[in-house]
Amino acid sequence: MAFVYVSNADSGDICVLHMGEDGALRPHSSLQLGGNLMPMALAPQSNRLYVARRSEPMAVLSLAVDPLTRHLSLLGETPLPASMAYLGIEGLGRYLLAASYPSHQITVSPIAPDGLAGPVQQVLATGPNAHAIMASPCNRFVLASNLGGGALMVFALQAETGHLRFSHQWQARAGAGPRHFRFDPQGRFVYLLNELDGTLDVLRWNSADGQLNAIQTLSTMPPAFDGKPWAADLHLTPDGRHLYTSERSSSTLAHFEVDATTGRLTAKGHTAVESQPRGFAIDPTGRHLLVAGQTSHHLGRWAIDANSGALSLQQRMPVGQGPNWVEVLA
Repeated sequence: MAFVYVSNADSGDICVLHMGEDGALRPHSSLQLGGNLMPMALAPQSNRLYVARRSEPMAVLSLAVDPLTRHLSLLGETPLPASMAYLGIEGLGRYLLAASYPSHQITVSPIAPDGLAGPVQQVLATGPNAHAIMASPCNRFVLASNLGGGALMVFALQAETGHLRFSHQWQARAGAGPRHFRFDPQGRFVYLLNELDGTLDVLRWNSADGQLNAIQTLSTMPPAFDGKPWAADLHLTPDGRHLYTSERSSSTLAHFEVDATTGRLTAKGHTAVESQPRGFAIDPTGRHLLVAGQTSHHLGRWAIDANSGALSLQQRMPVGQGPNWVEVLA
């Protein structure tokens, strides 16, 4: 059993869905918060959910997750200095990280013992269009992508204070547009999705010094598609064997098989999904993939074949208006 949280940018609410043992979804509850709700981040302790409101007044909303019912309730909201495209949480759950696309900056906010995100304690300028931010598995570094600047920035993290210090950056190809990225489960590789050219970079990660080295680049676009790429999100199955990326112009997911030793990818095909799939998630069992259609206003549930990783549609259901972010809590 699990619970699924979907933020809806246009209706200003978060839908909570119950997921049965077989993956079947049914409505559970909803929380109306108002404004343009987009990125979310679930605390490592699974008892708090954070969501950024990207319309005025821009803020991070700290939500309590009931340990029994999994209903959401508002703990409070804290102002943010800019519209945030992404939220991340430091590995021990003590600091909230945020990246602003229009303001070209990242921020760090302390999280109080009760789970309330506090006022921003550090603001750092980035290259153009910061898009995603995430702490490394070792919790010694924080990485942030710059879509307009074409870079993946690496910051040293002082875990006790949450202070970030710029260290270095990996430079992407001109016109690639680094957007979202993920570490593999063992923390050896970084998979970087590029929005503007629809490609996927495989980078070797050195946890000792935070260095990144490219080892592979692949296209995520369907072979016959000739439109403008608009890549959005990517996720790996919990066992690290399969990786999926979403692309909004073609409304497809691309599937890649992961070599467990080298980290290299093999393209396995594409699946047509909900229209404009901005965000999706994979449940902790690795058996179900949930994709939100920002313009279909539906959530689709796809079964993941345990061996091949192939996707098969099992269910689709309406959620709020403009769904764009999905989090799953076991």
